[in-house]
Amino acid sequence: MLTQLARVEGCAAVSRRGERIIDEAETLAASSEIARARIDLERGRLRRTGGNTAAALPLFVAAFALALEADTLYVAVDAAHMAALAAPDQQGFLDWTDRGVVLAERGDPDVRYWLGPLLNNLGWHHYEAGDHEGALAAFRRALGERERNLENRAAIEIALYAVAKTLRTLGRPDEGAPLLERAVVSADGDGRPDGWICEELAETYAALGRAESARDNARRALLLLPEADPEFGPDGERAMRLSELAGDEDAEEA
Repeated sequence: MLTQLARVEGCAAVSRRGERIIDEAETLAASSEIARARIDLERGRLRRTGGNTAAALPLFVAAFALALEADTLYVAVDAAHMAALAAPDQQGFLDWTDRGVVLAERGDPDVRYWLGPLLNNLGWHHYEAGDHEGALAAFRRALGERERNLENRAAIEIALYAVAKTLRTLGRPDEGAPLLERAVVSADGDGRPDGWICEELAETYAALGRAESARDNARRALLLLPEADPEFGPDGERAMRLSELAGDEDAEEA
């Protein structure tokens, strides 16, 4: 429980408090392998959140080994997932991602959950490297895994977005539009409209020559993204592109 409290503190960027909680957990762990695995995992996460990725990686590796010894696959796959993110090079990322995928595929439904994040990360790795076919394959697999848990609608929406964005990049926006439309209906239905999805849908509609639909979604994105995305600046390239799709002077009034 203390390691999970430390994780919450890390997510909230309160790393000093998280470190104190981890230290307290360590005094209670004794010889428990799974307790020590969780301690290393969350201490590593705190290091990475604090910007010290080099110090985080050995902790993730240790957590992975301890969790395997304790036969706790959920923690082992989580550790592999984090080791991939902390790896210093592409091959390290791919190797750790593969370890996580192999373990997750043979686990119970809770362990299999990790296939979604692992395959999503793999997809973006391929996408950023320019391997869009490889990205699409990974994103499609991630979507299939996400859809095993229909209650996690936000995760499904992220997977739909990734597949659709890659399809547009491959020159197939007609295949991506229905996926994004589904994601918008899901997010709006839960009362949490998503600016990133609206942004991608605006681009997809524009690629299809549907100017009015592109305009409407660009306007929504311009309203939603400034608060949701710290990297979305009013003078940035994305904002300028959305303003163009929205119809410049009309965008602010919307």
